[in-house]
Amino acid sequence: MSSSSHPSGADDTAPAAVPAPQSAPPSARVLRQFRVVFNAVKSHFRQVERLAGVGGAQLWALSVIQRRPGIGVTELSRELDIHQSTASNLIKSLSERGLVSAAREGLDRRSVALRISAEGDAVLGSAPLPFAGVLPDALSSLDPDTLGRLEQDLGKLIALLEADESSAKVPLAQL
Repeated sequence: MSSSSHPSGADDTAPAAVPAPQSAPPSARVLRQFRVVFNAVKSHFRQVERLAGVGGAQLWALSVIQRRPGIGVTELSRELDIHQSTASNLIKSLSERGLVSAAREGLDRRSVALRISAEGDAVLGSAPLPFAGVLPDALSSLDPDTLGRLEQDLGKLIALLEADESSAKVPLAQL
């Protein structure tokens, strides 16, 4: 099996993850789980960059624009669950590379409609799936009860970390 067949982009020659022994404290076992998740996300972003030549957030934005031709920046930011200024910066970068076009449309000509170019289509054709990234894809496949428990438990962890929750709208690929 080649490395491109792994959803996370993991290499077949990499050593298998070593589970924390049950005798390890729960905090050590959970820390290892976080490391596995972060490394899967990081590996996928590296594979995206290597194969498609764009960052993970750019790839996701391209895929949304391809699926919804004419989408505006506000709707794109909602779909990606990122701040509107972050979406604007993604569009600027994609436009400068010729991967998307932004044209004023509508009666008042104030709204900008985004469309993918042939070059953008080619980038998507060379990119590994899932376009949204491995973590959003995995989360979307969890059942509502599991997601509810994760949300509640991660909320407790975030509170203990006294983390800046404004970073919630920053794409993982940009962290």
